Amino acid sequence: MKKLFLIMAMLFATTIIFAQSADAIVGKWLNKDGDAHIQIYKKGSTYDGKLVWLKNPKDENGKAKVDTNNPSANLKNRPILGLQILNDFSFDDGTWEDGTIYDPKSGKIYSCKITMNGNDKLNVRGYMGISLIGRTDVWTRVK
Repeated sequence: MKKLFLIMAMLFATTIIFAQSADAIVGKWLNKDGDAHIQIYKKGSTYDGKLVWLKNPKDENGKAKVDTNNPSANLKNRPILGLQILNDFSFDDGTWEDGTIYDPKSGKIYSCKITMNGNDKLNVRGYMGISLIGRTDVWTRVK
């Protein structure tokens, strides 16, 4: 009976640890250039992220920056602030994967995977095709 209780307790503890690590990505993150904050949140069983702060939220004319580099003409006037740039990440064994990242500076969408680098850093890897061909940026948690 004690062995069964011990096994059940260990299984329960493992489940709690797994659930906590899956949500470790949730929060506000500073991008590598230091000019944007991205709020990552859980939506159902996946994770998304949107731009919630910009160092320079206005263009040279004093107007709110818009998504001018988007290849879709009907999206070029949407505001950058509040724009969802991370989409549909699922957690699997320490990695958030199978999601996409939108780069408003280029107007391109990339496949993406994210891993934790300690408690306060994220490795955000955008790529086309296979993960070997891509770039990793390090984001820092905003406290």
